[in-house]
Amino acid sequence: MSDPHTTNPQLGALRAARAANSVAFALQGFFLAVILTELPQQKDKFGLTDTLIVVLVALISLLAGVGSVTAERLALRWSSRTALRIGLGVIAAAGVVIAVAPNKTVLFVALGVYGVAVGIVDAGTNMQAVFIQHGYGRFILSSFYAAWSAGSIVGALFVSAFEALKVPLLPSILVASAVVLVGCLAAGPRLLGTDEAESGPAEQEPVSSVPTRIFLLFGVVLALAFAIDLAVGNWSALYLKDDLLSSSATAALALAAYQGASLVGRLSGDIWVRRFGPRTVTRVAAVVGAIGLGIVVAAPGPVVAILGFLIAGIGLPIIAPLCFSEAGQLTSGRGLDALIARLNLFNYAGTLVGGAVVGAVSDAANMRAGFAIPLLFAVALIGFARIFHTRTGKAGMQPQPAPEAA
Repeated sequence: MSDPHTTNPQLGALRAARAANSVAFALQGFFLAVILTELPQQKDKFGLTDTLIVVLVALISLLAGVGSVTAERLALRWSSRTALRIGLGVIAAAGVVIAVAPNKTVLFVALGVYGVAVGIVDAGTNMQAVFIQHGYGRFILSSFYAAWSAGSIVGALFVSAFEALKVPLLPSILVASAVVLVGCLAAGPRLLGTDEAESGPAEQEPVSSVPTRIFLLFGVVLALAFAIDLAVGNWSALYLKDDLLSSSATAALALAAYQGASLVGRLSGDIWVRRFGPRTVTRVAAVVGAIGLGIVVAAPGPVVAILGFLIAGIGLPIIAPLCFSEAGQLTSGRGLDALIARLNLFNYAGTLVGGAVVGAVSDAANMRAGFAIPLLFAVALIGFARIFHTRTGKAGMQPQPAPEAA
C-alpha cells in the first residue's frame, strides 16, 4: 500500500499512469467491440457459418490464453508497461490484416494473432491497474473497467454509424486500427515502469505462496463473469439480427446498451465497494444481471432485448474488477505480475464457455436458448458472492478475512 504522505511527484506519476492505463483499457474495449459487432458483415463477406464462427471464437479465446502467458514472460523479463505496449501494437497490426484479408485463411490467421494480442493487453492492463491501485491505497479498479466500457460503447456506435452510412468493411476496420496505434503511442510512455511498479516490497515473493484454494475460487468467479460478458459481446448482435430480425445497425445497439449500462455501474462501482464492501456489491450485481438476462431470454423483439441487455450491464460487469482487486492484495512486485497473468487465464476459460458453448447451443437450437446459459451463470454468481470480503478498511484496501467458502 502507498504511504499516505506520498509526495506530489509520486502522485503526479500515479495520476498520469492512471490516465494512460485508462486509455489502454478503452482501446482494448473499442477494438474488441468493432471486431465483434462486425461479425454479421464478416459472415456475409466470407460466407461463414454459425458453426465456423463458434470455432473462430474458441480459437481466439485459446490464443488469448497464450497471450496472457506471454504477457507474464514479457513482464518478468522487462515490465508490465512493455508487455502492454507490445500487445497494443500487435492489435493495431492484426487489425490491418483483418481489414485487407482476401480470403478465409488470411482472416483466420489475422484473428489468431489478434487473439494472442488480446491476452497480452488484458494481462498488461490489469497488472498496471493493480499496481496503480496499490499506489492510491484505495479501491479504484472499477474505474479502469469503466474506461473499457466507454471504449466498447464507442466501438459499437462506430460500427453502427459506419453501417448506417454504408461505409465498406475495409475502411471501417482500418480506421479502428489507426485509433489503437495512435492511442498506444500517446499513452504508452506514461504507464508505470519497473521502478514504480515491479520493484514493490514483495518483489521476491513467489506467486506460489498464494493459497491455491483462494486463487481458484476467484478464478471460477472471473470465468463466470467473463463468460457472461463475452456471450453478450459475441452473440448479442447476431441474436438481434438472426432471431429477432433487426437491422445490422439496430443489432449493434444491443452491445452499446450493455456497455452503456456497464459504464454507469463501473463509474460508480468504486464508491459502492468502499461504502458497502465487495461481497454486498457482488451479490447485488449478480441479482441485477440475472434479471436483465431473464428479460433477454424472454424478449419478443429487439427493443425488449436491448432493454434486457441494458439492465444486465448495470450489475454484472462490476464483478471482474473486484476479482482482480481482491487477488491483487495477496502479493506485489514481480509476484503480482505472475499472479495477475495467471488469474487472467480464467478470463479465457470463461470466454470459451461464453463464446463457444453458447454458440454451440445456439447452433443446435437457437440463440434464445443459448442466452439461457449466461442467465444460469448469473444465478450461480449470487452464491459465489460469499467468497468476497465483507468490508474494506479506511484506505479502502484492507479487507476483513473472508469466511471459509466451498
